[in-house]
Amino acid sequence: MNPSKLHRMLLRLFVVLKQEKDSFITITFGTTISAIATLTLIMPYKFPDAGLTGLAVLSSYVFHISPSWLYAIGNAALLIWGWKELSPRFVVLTIYGVSLFSLLLKVLEFIPAPSLNDLFMIAVFAGVIKGIGGGLVFRSGASLGGTDIVVVALRNRYGIEVGKYSFYINLAVLLISVPIIGLERAIYGLVAIYISGIAIDGVLRSFDRRRQVFVISQKYEEVRDFVIKELGRGVTFLHGEGGFTGKSQKVIMCLLTPRQTMELKRFLAIADKSAFMVVTEASEVVGKGFKSWKEL
Repeated sequence: MNPSKLHRMLLRLFVVLKQEKDSFITITFGTTISAIATLTLIMPYKFPDAGLTGLAVLSSYVFHISPSWLYAIGNAALLIWGWKELSPRFVVLTIYGVSLFSLLLKVLEFIPAPSLNDLFMIAVFAGVIKGIGGGLVFRSGASLGGTDIVVVALRNRYGIEVGKYSFYINLAVLLISVPIIGLERAIYGLVAIYISGIAIDGVLRSFDRRRQVFVISQKYEEVRDFVIKELGRGVTFLHGEGGFTGKSQKVIMCLLTPRQTMELKRFLAIADKSAFMVVTEASEVVGKGFKSWKEL
């Protein structure tokens, strides 16, 4: 390869790594705690897991080999299959997450499992930890591979929502695990998978949690200045008209955190007691000042 071309490639790689520094740090942390939960809470108590990780764990139970091999090979095949449908950023970050997870499954095998007797508590704890880890990875715009690669690729290729197929895949893995680990352990594994899904949703909502606020006030300029200067948020003026009075009225719309919403309430209680305020939950906000489009 031409030295100048290699230099340009390395420089471009350095720029990408610098831009995505925070994403790599978050993925590293999320992947690490997910791997630790798998090694200390899932495998020692012979619980099943979801998707490709579940198949890798089952192979460990049956053949007594490290699950890292099947996990790495399976994800490599899935990425090759779906790479045309996946964004370059998603592929790069997912390759990093998958590689790190595979490595950690091997090098962290020495970590001892906690000595616990309540299997239900273990299942809940495993689901929470894995969910937090997975949520952090998803929040960074990547995944830990397996079913997620299939879901994203099929959605992009056929334009359909395939969440139910992900459920069917995970259900099939659980059914396969029953003859290997028994019905009781499979049920506990289902509990862990269900709680993991809840924890993932909770992590994603906690990062994107905002409140959409509408304010109708005669002192709209003061309200605007307070939101911009004191809360550090932007505002949008909507043009409304009173249904009863027929008078035109500016409506202030802004997106705030729960704490900022309370500060705005206190401000209105002093500045304009006749103001009208509506607060609704915004499950996700994408755009400048909030979640970046590149994270999708």
